[in-house]
Formats: sequence, C-alpha cells, structure tokens
Amino acid sequence: MASRPARTRFRDRAELLDFLLDVTSATASAPDLDSVLASVSEHVRRVTPCDVFAILLYSERRKGLVVRYSFGLKLESFEDLVIPLDEGLTGVAASSKAPVMVGDVKSDPRSLQALDAVQSELAVPMLVGSRLVGVLDLQSSRRNAFTSEDSALVQLIASRVASFLLRAKLFRRLERQNRTLRTLGRMAREFSSLLDLDELLATVAARVRELAHYDALGILLYDPQANMLRHRFSMRYDQRVQLDNIPFGKGLTGAAAQSRAAVRVDDVTADSRYIETSPGIRSEIAVPLLTQDKLVGVMNLESERVGFFNDDHEQVLGLVAPQVASAIENARLYREVSEKNERMAADLSAARRLQSVLLPREDPEIHGLEIGIGFRPAHEITGDVFDFFEHGDEFAIISCGDVSGKSAAAALYGAMVTGLLRTLAPRRKTPSALMQALNDALIEHSVAGKYLTLLVLLWQPKTRMLTMSNAAAIPPMVCRGGEIISPHLEGFPLGMFPDRRYDETAFQAETGDTILLYSDGIQDQQNRAKQAYGEVRLPEFFRGLCGRPARGIVDAILEDFDRFRDGTAIQDDQTLVVLKVK
Repeated sequence: MASRPARTRFRDRAELLDFLLDVTSATASAPDLDSVLASVSEHVRRVTPCDVFAILLYSERRKGLVVRYSFGLKLESFEDLVIPLDEGLTGVAASSKAPVMVGDVKSDPRSLQALDAVQSELAVPMLVGSRLVGVLDLQSSRRNAFTSEDSALVQLIASRVASFLLRAKLFRRLERQNRTLRTLGRMAREFSSLLDLDELLATVAARVRELAHYDALGILLYDPQANMLRHRFSMRYDQRVQLDNIPFGKGLTGAAAQSRAAVRVDDVTADSRYIETSPGIRSEIAVPLLTQDKLVGVMNLESERVGFFNDDHEQVLGLVAPQVASAIENARLYREVSEKNERMAADLSAARRLQSVLLPREDPEIHGLEIGIGFRPAHEITGDVFDFFEHGDEFAIISCGDVSGKSAAAALYGAMVTGLLRTLAPRRKTPSALMQALNDALIEHSVAGKYLTLLVLLWQPKTRMLTMSNAAAIPPMVCRGGEIISPHLEGFPLGMFPDRRYDETAFQAETGDTILLYSDGIQDQQNRAKQAYGEVRLPEFFRGLCGRPARGIVDAILEDFDRFRDGTAIQDDQTLVVLKVK
C-alpha cells in the first residue's frame, strides 16, 4: 500500500473557496485527459488521505465503468475490467448518482475488493447535470477512515472537475476522428501507388494498425473457381504467420464474404461460427473487400480483449476496405498490364492528350488578377484538377483539387469532376453551394475507393473579396508585405459522405497580395533526408518570391522543388496556381 499523507483541514470558508478555485484552475489548464486525471488525483489525496485512489470513467459503448487512473494499484491490472452499474460500491454510486461511504467493506456484500487490506471505501459520482461522467473511488486500510466531511469535500471536487473531464473526453474523441480522416487520405494515396502485392499487403497491415490496434490480422483473397478464401497475408503482433484456407461461407471470415457485409463478434467463444486460428483471441471483425460489387477477399482483425472492436472501427474499416480491394485488384492485374506495356503507353498518351484539352494550358486572364499555373503529373496523366470560370467583371470561380490515387482511374475520375464543375459552376454563385452540388453529384456517380479533395474560391474583383470553401484540400498560402498568412479552412472530402454542408470563409484581399494554391504532390514530396518540401522549404521560399510576376513564381517553385528532391522519386502529381491581386 502507498503511504498515507496527513489530512488537510480548512480553517474557514475563504480557505476552502481558495482550494476549490485552485482545483478548478489546475484542471482547466491541464493540456490533455491524462493531465486532468493526474490533477484531480493530486487534489483529492491532498485533502482526503487514502491508501488507494482510482478514477473510473463511464463508457457508453461498454455500458459500465472503466478504470482510467489509479494510485496505489497497477493500472494495467484493470485494462479489461468493466464494472457494470449497480455492481460494487463504485457501480452503486454511479447508478444512484449519490456518494456511497462504507466503514467496513468486509461486512458489505456490495463490495468488490481488489486488495484484502482494504477496510473502508468512499465512492463519489462525477456528474454534469444528470449525465454520469465517472466515479472517484477512495479506499483505506483503516476501518471508518472516511468521514462525512471527507465525503462533502470530495463531492465539491467532483462537481468542479466533471465538466472538464467530459470536455477532455469529447476533445480526445474529436482529435481521434481528425487523425482518422488524415490517415484515410494518406492511405488512399499510398495504396494506389503500390503494385507489388506483398508490399501492398504489408503496408495495409501497418496502416490499418494506426486505425485499430489489433493483435492479429489476416487478408484472404477469394478464389471463385474453388469457391474458397485463400490465405494471402497474416500477422500476429509483428510476426508473419501462415494460416489455412477457409471454405466460402465458413467461419466469421467466410460469413463476411458470403453476406458481403462486416461481421463483428464481441466474444468469439460464444459464437458457433468461429474457427480458431490464433490462441487467446476473444473478439473479431471481418470486413469484405469489394470493388465495383466484385468480391476480392476479406480482411480480418482479431483482439485478445472482449468487445474490443466498436462501431467506429466498423465504420472506418468500411471506408478502408474499398481502397484495399481496389489496390489489391490493381496489384493482381499488374502482370497483365506489364505484358501489354506498349498498348498501355499508347492509351496513356491518348489520355494525356485528352486531359490537355480538359485542363487549362495557358495562364488565364481574370479581372483584377494576374495568374500563373503549372502542373506536372507524377505519371503520364494527373489526378489533380483545377479550372477557372469567369463571369465578366462581376466574379470568377477558381478551383484546385486532387483525386485520391495517381492511376488512370484517378485521371478519369478527375475528367468526370472537370465536366461536373463546368456544368455546375455557372449555376452556383457561392463556393459552399458549388461544393454541396458537386458532392451530391459524386455520391450519385459513386466510384469505390475514389474521392476528391477540393478548394473553391469566389473572386469578386470590384471589392477584392475572396470567399473560400474547402473539402479537405491544402489551404492557400497568402503573402502580404513579406509575411505569410495561412487562412484556416477545413471540410470533408467530396464523394465520400452524403448530405454534407460546407462552410465558407471570407478573405479581404489587398493590392499586391500573392496567393498560392498547391496540391499535396508539392506539399508531401520528400528529399533524401525524408523531409517534406511543404514543411521545411516552401513557406520561406515562397516568401522571397512574392515580388515576382505570377509566372515567374510558378517556374521558380518548380525549379526549387526539383533541387530539393535531389533525384528522389516523384511521389504525386504537382499542381501550382499563383494569384496576384492587381
């Protein structure tokens, strides 16, 4: 047991109020959830001595209390423990939403004792209004260690920290969702560039682990002639393993293939369909790999924890699966494509000529702006899209974006996007309305594993006003008076989520402003030291170019880009659009 500090008592009401103010201030300034929990622990144990202290947070998904912080006990001992409401003193405090204080836990049948030495316990719920956030649990090796004064003090602390804990939990979830979206975008680009199947599957396993920390993963490919799922790639922790093939429709993996829908089981020992392939597995999720309604195979994730996979995992894996399926199909067809290389080269040459008609080739002339454009495909054709739509001297619409992937499919998808933009832009006078209409059209013409990041700007030359809307593209960079301004713009990619609304941001441009739009092929390109051009070089280099003409800025950035990469392989399509306000 940990040593027990001396009890702190307050001489008057002012001293108590000062302490509670310190609790609120320390909790509010904590940078993350772990820091909030540590601050709460420090303040509770300062005024109420105890041998064991724990903070349990309520999990709506698991319908119970989970130990999130402990003092006097090893936290890892409770990793898989979920205390249902009404079980144990903490569960009773949670369900009744009232403190529970027991002077002799050995005589109370509700007690769940983790240590034999514990004699008394105090459990205090943390509430925001009527919403349960969690429970503060104090235990002592002495009988009747806690008093009504202790209970009142801990209640006062709980009432002040509950809202901060709830806010930290929600912020942590939002942060996780944002990371997931960024990971999905990176995965789409990476998968589409890999044509060696072994390399692709190893990359899939590594990237999927960033989204779901599985203990085992297997990818089985469907053999329609044998009506069987053939093992192609499996990992247990960080080790490659070899598994058996599975007949179509058998096991959880076969069930996912047969139903063409995800199969998720919280406890495989209670499901008769489960076929054991790795010892110690308790929960599993199997996701079919489909592309254009064709079954490519199944991706199967397993965990040693009961109920590990949740709705968020299922939703994210449902977005990843078409990308994986499409990438696998690309890899499997690579040999055929290689054998027909000359024909493919001719086709790509024709596609490039067609794309040269669809994409602007000359620097356009728009009232109030001097414009320079530059784009270079990573391969024969580009998945980047950009266009300009002028309505006299009243306004102009400027778009710049990137289709997921770099293959011919991305270019064809981009050609469809260009056609849709030219149809929709003249009828939509705000960027947000154009974004919404384009997203609806792409959802209607959905292509598995494909989506679009896009930046749309509405330029009004009479007022020099730029109104911007973003769908997960890189925000513009503005140079004004030798300083770089980076407007904050966010939004979901187009073609992924139906019924999305897009925000707008107004930016008052000034004479001499230089605005740079660029694709992630510029942003993410690495040099031999694995440094990204957009992070370590572009902002400062662009700052020094702002006095040059737009065309000169484009040429200078592309030259510097090539010097920076120093012969390393080009990773993605490169697009630059420079706007100078006259």
